[in-house]
Amino acid sequence: METNSKNELTKADLENIKYHRCSEVDIDFVYKAFTIGFSDYIVKFDLTKEQFIANFFGPEGNDLEYSFVAIHESEAVGVILGGIKEYENMKTMRCGTLAISPNYRGKGVSHKLFDLHKTEAKKQECKQLFLEVIVGNDRAIQFYKNLGYEKIYDISYFSKKDLSDFEQLKSTSECEVRQIEFDSFSQIVNKWNYHINWQNDVDYLEKAPKVTYFEAYLKQQVVGALAVHANGKISFLYVDQHYRNQQVATKLLQTAFLHLECKAFSTGFPNNSHLEGFLTSLGFQKEKLAQYEMYMRLV
Repeated sequence: METNSKNELTKADLENIKYHRCSEVDIDFVYKAFTIGFSDYIVKFDLTKEQFIANFFGPEGNDLEYSFVAIHESEAVGVILGGIKEYENMKTMRCGTLAISPNYRGKGVSHKLFDLHKTEAKKQECKQLFLEVIVGNDRAIQFYKNLGYEKIYDISYFSKKDLSDFEQLKSTSECEVRQIEFDSFSQIVNKWNYHINWQNDVDYLEKAPKVTYFEAYLKQQVVGALAVHANGKISFLYVDQHYRNQQVATKLLQTAFLHLECKAFSTGFPNNSHLEGFLTSLGFQKEKLAQYEMYMRLV
């Protein structure tokens, strides 16, 4: 069936929409629903099917069993991806994406998909729902608020596209920086108390390709850690609060720059004024893109 406008959809059309677990249908339906749903989105996605699968069902942590797709007469018209893990010390169902074909918006498809998402979360004994939404996507933000989500954190993004000054960057820190493996990194960072966004946490990094890890070592103890992707994306940068303002973070970044020969750095993180000030002092620029982290407690 070809639909030129959502206004052409009849009540019978909407009643004929079928909802399936993504694990029960061909992955092509999931990919096509994602592609058409984000065809007019603020941020453009240009992913092949293979890239979509590798990212959204890899590091992003979504699971086909916890995801649902809406199909109307062999046409994928909507999808909600879900993933479960311990997050903020609580079993959490994250909405990895909710995408609806433009022709099917405002017709109840998103509500039905969300109902399936929430019901599955309760079935799996999750204690909260979680998602990220782009600031400026007012329609989506209001939709989630109406469902019961509350905005808790702001995610800001920063980048430094010219790293030529890192060659002369001096650090007076006496710490030793050395490369480590993921297992050592995960053990180190678990001792610190911090909030980090879903795409940068340890579970995400464990599945992400081409990530290099560093530790800063001083007085026989680890005082800082860094995780950097091959493309220069910084997923984790933390210095023990007792060793801050001693240029430990500066030495970590310079070591990564020299070791990986990065051409640029980029990063994103929630509500961290100390890190924001540090990066700004190094010449990082704040991007226009920003997101909210929204939560809903499940009773």
